[in-house]
Amino acid sequence: MTTAIEPYQSHHFDLTHKLTVEKQQHTALITINHPPANTWDRDSLIGLRQVIEHLNQDDDIYALVITGQGNTFFSAGADLKLFADGDKARAREMARLFGEAFEALRDFRGVSIAAINGYAMGGGLECALACDLRIAERQAQLALPEAGVGLLPCAGGTQHLAWLVGEGWAKRMILCGERVDAQTALQIGLIEQLVDHGEARGHALLLAARVARQSPVAVRAIKPLLQGARERAPNSWLSAERERFVDLFDAEDTREGVNAFLEKREPRWRNR
Repeated sequence: MTTAIEPYQSHHFDLTHKLTVEKQQHTALITINHPPANTWDRDSLIGLRQVIEHLNQDDDIYALVITGQGNTFFSAGADLKLFADGDKARAREMARLFGEAFEALRDFRGVSIAAINGYAMGGGLECALACDLRIAERQAQLALPEAGVGLLPCAGGTQHLAWLVGEGWAKRMILCGERVDAQTALQIGLIEQLVDHGEARGHALLLAARVARQSPVAVRAIKPLLQGARERAPNSWLSAERERFVDLFDAEDTREGVNAFLEKREPRWRNR
């Protein structure tokens, strides 16, 4: 790494102690820090949504990496003790908070990368599924085991998993409770890169650094086009693709990128 990771400074929200945010150049590193299993609760879900809202307003941030504290868990998802008493109102609130947090992560205007450093179970895997890219260490285990305790994935798992790996593997994992190792996850398209133990964060940060070579304005225009095929047929986006291309000519970064190429120098992005 070329520079040290430093605490991310913000005076616009109160960050729960269950998440830490650091900055390396144009990348924000979010660490789920809720031992022993890095579970999600009300505070951390609200905190994640607030963090992403703030990052979306920060023109110096082009990418984010999210990982788990320690070397065993990325995240084990929700703490089942929250649902033991069968309180339907609490279940509704938690489902809403999971949805708001992970949909904010999905819609982050830059590039999001999950560095899966261990078990990614239930809501933990749904967090990774909400990211644009996933890098996992060899010892990682991935599962959506909710049906085994009478529940179901409620934070995008049924939709995002089926989109990534196909209906068959999604049904094996969700309906049959099949847990997959990182090698299998790579083979079925659940992750994009497999790395050795302890290396997910470093590789994710290296990939995020490559994002800084791209125009952040262009990335912001491209992501909805790539994700749009989940909602409509690809052909229906072709005219929008052309319009977004023309719209980019309103951006300072577009002129900068073209002229930097012609002048054989590195572009100096301003994210505007």
